[in-house]
Amino acid sequence: MKNICLNIDKVAKFVSKEGIAAYEPQVKAAMKTLEEGTGLGNDFLGWLHLPSTISKEHLDDLKATAQVLRENCEVVIVAGIGGSYLGARAVNEALSNSFQWLQTSHNGPVMIHAGHNISEDYLYELTEYLKDKKFGIINISKSGTTTETALAFRLLKEQCERQRGKEMARKVIVAITDAKKGAARVTADKEGYKSFIIPDNVGGRFSVLTPVGLLPIATAGYDIEKLVEGAASMEKLTASDVPFMENPSAVYAAVRNALYAQNGKKIEILVNYHPKLHYVSEWWKQLYGESEGKDHKGIFPAAVDFSTDLHSMGQWIQEGERIIFETVISVEQPACHLEIPSDAENLDGLNFLAGKRVDEVNKMAELGTQLAHVDGGVPNMRVAVPELNEFYLGQLIYFFEKACGISGYILGVNPFNQPGVEAYKKNMFALLNKPGYEEESKAIRARL
Repeated sequence: MKNICLNIDKVAKFVSKEGIAAYEPQVKAAMKTLEEGTGLGNDFLGWLHLPSTISKEHLDDLKATAQVLRENCEVVIVAGIGGSYLGARAVNEALSNSFQWLQTSHNGPVMIHAGHNISEDYLYELTEYLKDKKFGIINISKSGTTTETALAFRLLKEQCERQRGKEMARKVIVAITDAKKGAARVTADKEGYKSFIIPDNVGGRFSVLTPVGLLPIATAGYDIEKLVEGAASMEKLTASDVPFMENPSAVYAAVRNALYAQNGKKIEILVNYHPKLHYVSEWWKQLYGESEGKDHKGIFPAAVDFSTDLHSMGQWIQEGERIIFETVISVEQPACHLEIPSDAENLDGLNFLAGKRVDEVNKMAELGTQLAHVDGGVPNMRVAVPELNEFYLGQLIYFFEKACGISGYILGVNPFNQPGVEAYKKNMFALLNKPGYEEESKAIRARL
């Protein structure tokens, strides 16, 4: 069995092997801190050995619940925001048919996300779409009071009960929430919903391998056992006893910190050449942005979908500010086979490609772009993924998670909190005159 592989050859002209090796003591110290739980945010290290400790019984329970939803629903709404939706969406979209929305028959329910915005138009259009649908809800919220998710769930719960009846609604609404407290827990217990627990020691952006991610992925019809197996294999490949230069997460963390601290590279651009990976990038942006962006520190995580965005952002990347580096996710083997046909008139001049697979052209676009960007002063790392399936996505998820924990500690921040998120919430509640925010309301309105 192959594994995902990190290639750092294209950073050599920016950071020497000696410069990377110099980070070994810091990386080892960070890994020791993670393992011993002695660092900042040590209450949230449940993800570290999660893949290897998930029981078969737990997976079976998740799969059985997913099957109930699959048998009783045409559509399943996943209500959640941030880490409560990005991981599942990343995996589901990476594995799904690009045009499943246009297909008349589906192998399972259509998966739709809500509670990740406050758009009236979006919610109205969603409720209109659902009027003649047998739908269910996976409500993901630890507190049950996150505004975006709670608002969406209130609307959808009422509609589900009205359309399908209280008894069926009880069957097709699942809560993923706190074990004992919070509005979502109270509602789940009161209504008799099937529920799963969000572990106290796993933060949202690290929660893909908890029920937060696993239930929506299983409901979509994908193999969560293989996903966990892939993550568990990467847990071993990035363990503390693996030699530094053989540990992909350790090397990735070292290189990005060397580029940041020594070369002034303030922005990391995650690149893919496969449209199905768009939400993997969105998940990655939250993982690194929320983990490292604090204390006025941190690499800014950006993302592009190539070759599409080469025709919009390519110019800036090639010749703009030299404060960037790229990490390219490259899928080595596509799932499908499509050859370029010959054309008698050859007006587009592409007959030289006739008989070649489309993926060969894509790979040359990737290689040509990489070389051009390196020549233009942009360091490049490459994460090679053998193919898009559950196992390798599990590997990819854990690879990035482990590297994030290491990198955050090298940077000297708490990688596992997000104090800045509360600032906008406080202002929003004050502006909405939420009970308990009277003084804040007066103060903020005086500023308007």
